[in-house]
Amino acid sequence: MPNPQIENNFKYHAPKAGQPEIYEEIRNKAKELAELIDEVTPKSREQSLAMTNLEQAVFWANAAVARNE
Repeated sequence: MPNPQIENNFKYHAPKAGQPEIYEEIRNKAKELAELIDEVTPKSREQSLAMTNLEQAVFWANAAVARNE
């Protein structure tokens, strides 16, 4: 018997009405934070990790919308 969670996580989720706007809002807010991090923190491994984790946060937030609405 297929696992429903696996089935959901590994299939294409076509955007539903209103979702592209949510994705854009999430990206725009994350971009604001990325710009702040870039401006106020020194170039460093830690800054790079902050940016990477911010990108991951955007990815997972968008996945939450795509997979669960």
